[in-house]
Amino acid sequence: MQKPVPRNIKEMQSFLGFASYYRNHIKGFAHITSSLYKLCSKDVVFEITKERRAAYERIKNKLTNAPVLIFPDFELPFKLYIHAACSQGLGAALHQRQTVDGEPIDGVICYISRKLKD
Repeated sequence: MQKPVPRNIKEMQSFLGFASYYRNHIKGFAHITSSLYKLCSKDVVFEITKERRAAYERIKNKLTNAPVLIFPDFELPFKLYIHAACSQGLGAALHQRQTVDGEPIDGVICYISRKLKD
């Protein structure tokens, strides 16, 4: 994805809006983007630090290299993995064991993440 780092709040909000559409396909989305969302807050000077540039590049990379998700089979049991050890956000992944081409796989159906309030 040939997209330069946003130069102002409006560009960052636009990028985050686009990326957020795919949040269920990106593991740890809320954690990765937390510093970028803080940048869009009131009374915050717009400054792209090393940490923010790394977060931006990481999300760009994940958008272009998203994992293969599987469709749910409602006849099979689901597994829900939850991660809540982080003070910045919560995350979860919905998995299911299915057979694909005769091989059992533990596939991901979706990822869910939310930022915690400051």
